[in-house]
Amino acid sequence: MAKLGKRTAAAREAFAGKENLTVEEAVALVKTSASAKFDETVEIAVCLGVDPRHADQMVRGVVGLPNGTGKDVRVAVFARGPKAEEAQAAGADIVGAEDLMETVQGGTIEFDRCIATPDMMPIVGRLGKVLGPRNLMPNPKVGTVTMDVAEAVKNAKGGEVQFKAEKAGVVHAGVGKVSFDEDKLVENVRAFMEAVLKAKPSGAKGAYVKKIALSSSMGPGVTIDVDSAAAQ
Repeated sequence: MAKLGKRTAAAREAFAGKENLTVEEAVALVKTSASAKFDETVEIAVCLGVDPRHADQMVRGVVGLPNGTGKDVRVAVFARGPKAEEAQAAGADIVGAEDLMETVQGGTIEFDRCIATPDMMPIVGRLGKVLGPRNLMPNPKVGTVTMDVAEAVKNAKGGEVQFKAEKAGVVHAGVGKVSFDEDKLVENVRAFMEAVLKAKPSGAKGAYVKKIALSSSMGPGVTIDVDSAAAQ
């Protein structure tokens, strides 16, 4: 077995025997144990009692974190004419139509969020096989297919987080940086969990939230008590 580095060994020792903590305890532990040379992202993973293969059990949503994500989000907008100008004025990083479609088809995807006006969806639809697996496909249910592109760009830049259940029924997201104050991370975690709970699908049976784990980018994870995470 490979020998653990000092940093990894210390982190595992700090987490040993600790599970089902309150949100506050978990945030404090993750913050104090993060030791990478960069500002690590605090990540949450929620295991749900759903099977996303069934349409009535799909979990998808969007939430504006009260304290942002700490990440510079690159936004691409599919739009023409005045709406393209509106997107540029709002701070979109990339704006285009057929030209942007060709760029994406060529394998260049230099954005983290994709927004489109409804009239552009016939073009964007051709990119489903490229954008879909990356969770970048614009969708009216999460506000990324809209005529109000300025507001959509503002929200994406301001800390809005999209989530979608993967095949195993897990949703995950970054909820801030380890440099954030503890209370701000706690607020973000609770806001994310509130959005996940509100997104409970009609077909969900039994326990909806089965397990919650919090970690930093390079650190081990710690489980959070489900009731603590749901409490406001």
